[in-house]
Amino acid sequence: MKDALVIIPTYNEIENIASIVKRVLSLPKAFDLLIVDDNSPDGTAEVVETLQEQFPDRLFIEKRAGKLGLGTAYIHGFHWGIAKTYDYMFEMDADFSHNPDDLVKLYEACALEGFDVAIGSRYVTGVNVVNWPMRRVLMSFFASYYVRFVTGMPISDATAGFKCYRRKVLETIPLDRIRFIGYAFQIEMKFQAWKYGFKLKEVPIIFTDRTKGKSKMSFKIFKEAFWGVIQIKISSLFKSYQPE
Repeated sequence: MKDALVIIPTYNEIENIASIVKRVLSLPKAFDLLIVDDNSPDGTAEVVETLQEQFPDRLFIEKRAGKLGLGTAYIHGFHWGIAKTYDYMFEMDADFSHNPDDLVKLYEACALEGFDVAIGSRYVTGVNVVNWPMRRVLMSFFASYYVRFVTGMPISDATAGFKCYRRKVLETIPLDRIRFIGYAFQIEMKFQAWKYGFKLKEVPIIFTDRTKGKSKMSFKIFKEAFWGVIQIKISSLFKSYQPE
């Protein structure tokens, strides 16, 4: 049954893309895969198009005009998946920091256990991060604490980017009004789902830092998240969370 779509945004992921595509599409649970590529100059999209011959009707690509940001790439993918009537849609990185095998756990949390959003969490059972310097571990861990303090959202890993959504969550959240593109995008999406009353579950995972390619993390993205949390909270005070 074709009910699950994994969405992977890419920009210069030629070192990882073939491996991650093959791993996702070889899982015992059948996932379809959508790559949203932001005009990677390294040829990422061309590799995907070649692989489409090997995985017809399961591997798809949407090519955008330029580097438009992580959040807008996911929203593009969500709209695509909603139009294709997938029941479950997943966010996932291309660099193997998210273990493809954990897609099955996220799927089961929603499809079998009845949750609306399943979050691959680095911190729900302690600190499960491999190959990160301590400074970055602490920054990420305390960022999630900061989000909980400001918003009241009971999530241990507020910036997590490995998630499964039921389609009804993405149809309820006004996707085109999501304002942020980096870590703050991940926070805003969880916050919106929580405020609309959907059931969220954190599924413990082990996060492993990339070994190939270049991280897209920047000070600009971190700053957006820091101030974005305050904006998200203030905006929520003037909004009624009722489906439109």
